Amino acid sequence: MEKEEFLEVYRHSMAHILAKAVIEIFGKENVQYAIGPQIADGFYYDFILPRAITEDDYKTIEDKMTEIIRRKEDWTRKEVTRAEGLDMFKEQRFKAEIINDLPEDATLTVYYTGDDFVDLCRGPHIENSRDLMGVAFKVKSASGAYWRGDEKRDSLQRIYVYAFPSKDELKAHLNLIKEAMERDHKKLGPQLDLFMFHETAPGMPYWLPRGWKLYQTLLGFSREIQAKHGYQEIAAPLVNNKKLWLISGHWAHYINNMFMVPGITGQLTADADVSGLVDTVDALDDDAAEKFAVKMAARQPLYSREADDTMAAKPMNCPNAMMTYKRTIHSYKELPIRYSEYDVLHRKEKSGQMNGLFRVQEFRQDDDHTFVMESQIEDEIADIMSLADEIYGAFGVTYRAEFSTRPDDYMGDIEVWNRAEAALKRILDKKYGEGNYEVNEGDGAFYGPKIDLQFKDALGREWQCGTIQLDFQLPHNFGLTYQDAEGNMTQPVVIHRAIYGSLERFIGIITENYKGAFPFWLSPYQVGIVPIKPEHNEYAKSVADKLEALGIRVEADYADKNMNEKIKFFRTMKDPYILVIGDKEAQDGTVSVTVRGQKEQLHGVKADAFCAACAKMDREKSQEPINVME
Repeated sequence: MEKEEFLEVYRHSMAHILAKAVIEIFGKENVQYAIGPQIADGFYYDFILPRAITEDDYKTIEDKMTEIIRRKEDWTRKEVTRAEGLDMFKEQRFKAEIINDLPEDATLTVYYTGDDFVDLCRGPHIENSRDLMGVAFKVKSASGAYWRGDEKRDSLQRIYVYAFPSKDELKAHLNLIKEAMERDHKKLGPQLDLFMFHETAPGMPYWLPRGWKLYQTLLGFSREIQAKHGYQEIAAPLVNNKKLWLISGHWAHYINNMFMVPGITGQLTADADVSGLVDTVDALDDDAAEKFAVKMAARQPLYSREADDTMAAKPMNCPNAMMTYKRTIHSYKELPIRYSEYDVLHRKEKSGQMNGLFRVQEFRQDDDHTFVMESQIEDEIADIMSLADEIYGAFGVTYRAEFSTRPDDYMGDIEVWNRAEAALKRILDKKYGEGNYEVNEGDGAFYGPKIDLQFKDALGREWQCGTIQLDFQLPHNFGLTYQDAEGNMTQPVVIHRAIYGSLERFIGIITENYKGAFPFWLSPYQVGIVPIKPEHNEYAKSVADKLEALGIRVEADYADKNMNEKIKFFRTMKDPYILVIGDKEAQDGTVSVTVRGQKEQLHGVKADAFCAACAKMDREKSQEPINVME
């Protein structure tokens, strides 16, 4: 058995053990059990219980699970009819709902653990509980969840459990989790005074002065690199009329994730009742909302388009880039045209899905939409990959590419798809060697194939940030053209591209990657200056002025207070360098330097040499401090 299959079978089987344990603890009549899948580091199970689970219950649950495993009970698979299944789970409404949602003629399978616990499940599972005796597990947490992820449905308790094949692997994972918790950006962000959240704007971060410096540094670096690659930056309205989203297709496919600004000021015909549009959409699940949006789009002719001023905050920049391109006639000689954009975006998320900076409702992306001839695709994407090398290289991370091909519901000409996929494959073969990258068959967007860029952080976790997507559909929807060499009007191809992805999410990732100790070039403040006494302020300010003239971000504390108090603050903020200035330094034109993470202080460092070293580190995007004594 392959390791992944082994883990899936054992973790899924352990979920059944957890359900049986919870039922034995609380009594079958008091427990409704929902679903219990395996996940990356273990499994979970959702329940309705007579009371809330607390940390005091964890050991009780673990002990009961161990007891059940030691019974060495047989596991029995049985096929049942729909009627038999409904009778078997007549007291378990979540299982009954699952069965009722299946086709009438569906064959159901259940698994018995011993004689007294049965669960609706496809399997596969182990044959006897003795097979689980070597599995190491530990209750991770208990949290709230909604049945089928719908906040309007039942509120459940979700019990998470870590599970690994051995105690050593579990211990290693727990150590990793501990380290990850220490790196948690939701903890470090407020500690370092980078950002905050408030209930009055859920999922929309406040960027504090230090965090905004970090944010602006990332933006500035992106702009600098893109300028060298021939990008033009644009900005567009943040709130757009419904008409734009109908053309782009977002009204039909994305309506549940858009913030609406309703308001119909004109006179509608009698048949065009669109009152309560936003309330109606909010009450629907994703599938129903999409059908509703399509229905509404079909009703557009029933009333004057000028009468409908329903607006929506944009969830993505694509339609505005299309409109910018469409403003004039283009020649093939102008292509490629590269429009970069950093506008604020809004995406409406369910409350339980928001997670610090990782998933927010307001954010910016380092978006680009490049308009090319089909013959330019290969060269343009090769240049984008070189741009990604430059940007990710500045963070000291490596990345890999994943290639996603044509899905079943693709749009457009299959021959164009074949040529586009072949072009992407040639680029990846040239960069990585044939077969040295992952291919996700059928996982491309409906409008074109794509390359996703995954980079690995200090804990070995992978994050998908960058993406390069070919699009043949939006140019068609917006009627985009260019005049080719023969004078014919031809449709361009659009390349959607982001390297950071969401800047908010990217900052969350790198905050955890660096544990808040950002490299010199990226740190909100790069140098903290501590004059020992007020009489040293004048020289300290002259050093600060030299550094600031070189573009170095400096914070100096000129207050008449204890030196150690000043140093402690700069250390807490993780400034890369702290300069202490007293009589000797002022007299000799030097500084005493404390390097972040080092105990020994460097004395007698020439101020000019230190300034030059800082300029070099900033210019070269150094990951580690360099020798400031030279």
